[in-house]
Amino acid sequence: MNLRRVWRLVLAALTLLCTHAYGQAPAATADCTPPPAPLDEAALRQGMQQARDHGLLWRIEKAGRSSWLYGTIHVARRDWMFPGPALMQALQQSDQLALELDPTDADTMGRLQAAMLAKPGQPALPPALARRLAAQAAAACLGDALAPLRPEMQAMTLGSLVGRRQGLEPAYGIDAFLAGMARGMRKTAVPLETPEAQMALLLHDDPTQVNQMVAEMLDELEGGSALTVLQRMAQGWADSQLDDLSAYPQWCDCLNTEEQRAFNRRLLDDRNQAMAPRIAALHASGQRTLVAVGALHMIGPQGLPALLQAQGFKVVQVLPKS
Repeated sequence: MNLRRVWRLVLAALTLLCTHAYGQAPAATADCTPPPAPLDEAALRQGMQQARDHGLLWRIEKAGRSSWLYGTIHVARRDWMFPGPALMQALQQSDQLALELDPTDADTMGRLQAAMLAKPGQPALPPALARRLAAQAAAACLGDALAPLRPEMQAMTLGSLVGRRQGLEPAYGIDAFLAGMARGMRKTAVPLETPEAQMALLLHDDPTQVNQMVAEMLDELEGGSALTVLQRMAQGWADSQLDDLSAYPQWCDCLNTEEQRAFNRRLLDDRNQAMAPRIAALHASGQRTLVAVGALHMIGPQGLPALLQAQGFKVVQVLPKS
């Protein structure tokens, strides 16, 4: 393995992700946690040497071949990015990496960013809601850096940054690091979805729905529940706590209304129904595939392990160790 090439591709992936995640955010002050700086080669080497396993991992077998399902987290601590022994073995034994989206692809990230931008003539938020959103951006030390985005994307971005003071960063998301490593190892990165399809799930043209989504996110940020849920989710992932992550619907406080439950079905169950046959087809093509998608796509009877088992795969749990 050409480690220098791997490090270079990983650094490029993280730099690209940071650029798209934060844009031209103002510099940090004494009261603000600074945004993450790209890692240098020495830090990457040290991280790889000290890496331990995190997350959820299954081996799936069919037609005499093995592929893998890995549940990732999109907001993480820096030392969690580095693949531990079990994940590294799965990556080395794979021919390709399948992701929700490929964060190393500039075109993909450009299309994602374009979909996030506010539309010309889009109705403004009610003044009181706009003030609350601006206050949260100021508290996150982002100033007006998020202003070009659609209001709901501003709120979701603030939600992803709520754990920054605790070291939880979108720029340290597991998918980007794996994508950089895969490309450095000359493995193909295969997207399972498109930026447009993902954004269609999250964005609304109805001002009433936009206002409601922003208000709910602000309630969670102001009340502290956004941070509480993120910390529990992140630590559960880091410790490979499958049982606790599987109980997410019971403790997330996010499925209280029929509208919230319907959104959750669209966000997870419906996407799983589309991804499962795509994963099966990749495996059937003869390519051993490491599938790395958000950990919540792995839980419950509509999770990817269950759906692929129903398609005739033998599914073997690797992490947590049984």
